[in-house]
Amino acid sequence: MSKNLVIVESPSKTKPIEKYLGNDYKVLSSKGHVRDLSTHGKYGLGVDIDDNFKPDYVTMKGKKSVIDELKKEAKKVNHVYLATDPDREGEAISWHLQKVLNLGDGDYDRVVFNEITKNAVIDAFSHSRKIDTNLVNSQETRRILDRIIGFRLSRLIQSKTDGSSAGRVQSVALKLIVDREREINAFVPEEYWTIEAIFPEFTASLFNYNHKDFKIKSEIEANEVLKNLSNAFKIESVDKKTKQKQSKPPYTTSTLQQDASNKLGFNARKTMQIAQKLYEGIELESETVGLITYMRTDSIRLSQEFINSTYEFIEAKYGKEYIGNVKVFKKTENIQDAHEGIRPTSINRTPDNVKRFLSNDEYKLYKMIYYRALASLMKNAKTINTTVILDNNNYQFKATGQIIDFDGYLKVYKGYEDTKDIILPPLDEYKSKILVSRDINKDQHFTNPPSRYTEAKLIKEMEELGIGRPSTYATTMDIIKKRGYATLVEKKFVPTETGIEITDKLQEFFSHLINVEYTANMETDLDKIADGNKDHIKVLRDFYNEFEPSVNKAFEAMPKKEAEKTGEDCPECGNPLVIRKGKYGEFIACSNYPKCKYIKQEERKVIEICSCPKCEGKIIEKKSKKGKVFYGCNNYPKCKEAYWDKPTGENCPKCGGMLTMKKDKIKCSICDYSK
Repeated sequence: MSKNLVIVESPSKTKPIEKYLGNDYKVLSSKGHVRDLSTHGKYGLGVDIDDNFKPDYVTMKGKKSVIDELKKEAKKVNHVYLATDPDREGEAISWHLQKVLNLGDGDYDRVVFNEITKNAVIDAFSHSRKIDTNLVNSQETRRILDRIIGFRLSRLIQSKTDGSSAGRVQSVALKLIVDREREINAFVPEEYWTIEAIFPEFTASLFNYNHKDFKIKSEIEANEVLKNLSNAFKIESVDKKTKQKQSKPPYTTSTLQQDASNKLGFNARKTMQIAQKLYEGIELESETVGLITYMRTDSIRLSQEFINSTYEFIEAKYGKEYIGNVKVFKKTENIQDAHEGIRPTSINRTPDNVKRFLSNDEYKLYKMIYYRALASLMKNAKTINTTVILDNNNYQFKATGQIIDFDGYLKVYKGYEDTKDIILPPLDEYKSKILVSRDINKDQHFTNPPSRYTEAKLIKEMEELGIGRPSTYATTMDIIKKRGYATLVEKKFVPTETGIEITDKLQEFFSHLINVEYTANMETDLDKIADGNKDHIKVLRDFYNEFEPSVNKAFEAMPKKEAEKTGEDCPECGNPLVIRKGKYGEFIACSNYPKCKYIKQEERKVIEICSCPKCEGKIIEKKSKKGKVFYGCNNYPKCKEAYWDKPTGENCPKCGGMLTMKKDKIKCSICDYSK
C-alpha cells in the first residue's frame, strides 16, 4: 500500500510522476477544478455581498465521483501532496482540494514544479510548503469580480440589446476592436509621392532637400523635382558601422501565442492546447516526459541549471565563440516572476530527436520554443551596416545595405527572422566621384489607416496595456468570436453591429469601469493581494460600491432595443410576431409576451428514418429543446420510442433491439452487440 497520495490536475500527468516517485506514492488526478461558485443568493452570484463577499462553493457537475475517490484514497495514506499547476489558479485548486478532503495542516503539503521531468519533480518534493493563502485570495478575488461583473452586466445586456454577455476583460478587449474600426472608418488617406534613382546594383531613395526633411504631396511637385534632377549623382558620404543584433528572450504565454499566430498560423486556443500537451508529457521510447516548462507564464527568466547545460551544448555543437552572456532583457510592467519563461526541459532533446514522437503541429511548436530558448543564450550577431548618401542638385538620396559579419544566434534562429543580406557595391572607393543612374522613377502612394487587430496583435496590445493575464487571452478571443461580437475577415477582427451596440451601451453607463486604465489597475491590485500587500475584501468592497449603483442606473435608464417584427400577426391574439433571442438561438414569438406566450414552431421537413419497432408509426428526425438532433416516433406522446444515434431499421441478431449507427459504427441500442 502506498504511504503518500499525490493529486495533480491532469490525468496525463499521473503515470510519469508516479514512475518518478516510486512505489511509496500513488498519483491521482482532480481532472481540473472540483468546486466553483454556486448560483444561489442575490442575483444568483453565489457570493454573500453583505457578509464580506463570502463565497458559496458547490461541487462542480460530474466531480462528485472524483472527490469521492480522492477522499477514499486519502484515508488510506499517511500524507497527501497537492501538486496542482504552479500558478494562482493551481494554488486555488489545491486549496479547494484541501477543503473537500478535510485535510489539516499536518495532513498535507503543497508541491510545485515548473516542468514534468524526474529531477524537477523529485526536487519539488524536497521543497514542499503549505498553501499560500495570499495567492488563493488573489485568485478568489478575480473569480468573484468576474462573477459579479459577468452576471450583472450580462443580465443587463440580454435585457436591453441583442447581445448575450459582457465581462471584465472581454468587454475591454471588444472596445479595442471597436475603437480601431472607428479609427479606420474616420481615416482620410493622404497622397504622397516617392522618387527613386535606379543604379545597376542598387536603388537609392530621395529623402532630403538641402539636408532637410522633404515630402512630396502631389504629382505636380514630383514632376517639378524630376525637372531639377540629372542622371549624375555625386557620392556625398559612405558610412559603415558595425552593429550588434541581439536575440529575443525566451517565450512568455503572450509572445508564444503571437509568434504561433504569425509564423505557424495557429490561433491562441490551438497554441495553448498543443503547449499543454507538450508540458504534460509526450511518450518517448522508454518514458513519458514533459518536453517544455509550464506554458502559462509572463516571466522570461531561465534557471541556472538550464543555462549551464545550454552553454555546454552550444560549445560542443557550434563552438565556444557562439556562447553568449546571460542577457538582461527588459521587463514589462505587471510581470509575475514566479517561474521561468517557456523553454525545453532539456536542451539535448532536439526537435529532430523527438520529431517521430510528435504530430506535425506539435513538432512545429516545440521546434519554435526550442530554438527561441537556445538563441536567447547565444552570442549576439554582428552586422556591418552601410549608408550611402548621394547628392543631385541639392536633393539627397539614400541607399542602405547590411551584411552579416558574424551570425551568432542567427546560426540557429535565422529561419524565424528576416535577415537577408543587402549588398552594396564598394562605393567608398568612389568617394567624390559621380555615379550615373539608369533611370529615375516617381511613384504615387497613399497613407494607410491603422490595421485591424489579428489575434496576435490583439494579444500583444492587451499584454502591453496590462489587461488580463496569460491564461485569459485564448478564452477572451474565443468568447468575442462565439458571442458574435466580432468576426475574423482575412484573420483580422471586424466588429459586428451587435459588438458595436454593446460597446456603445457599456461606454454610455460604465465608461469609468469598462476601460483600459481601470482594468489594468485591477490587475495591479490582484498582484498586490497575491504579494500580501493589499486586503482582498477592501478591493472587492471598493469595486462593488462603485459598480452596483452604475448597474442599477443602467437598468433604469438604458433603453431596450425593440424586437424586429416579422411582418406576421400572432394567430392567438393578433399582435405582431417578433424575432427574439433565447439560450439556444433565435425564435419567433408574440410581441405581447408575457400576456400572450405564443411561440411559432419551427417549420421543418419531416425526415423519415424507418418504421417504429413499438407501434405502427415512423421514426423521424427531431430536435431537442437544446437543438440537438435525435430520432423518435411520430406518434409521441402515445409512443415514446427514441434514440440519440441514427436507427438503421435493422434488428439486433443478439437481442432483437434496434441497431443504430454512429460515426460509421453500427451497434445495438440495448445490448453490447456491434459490428
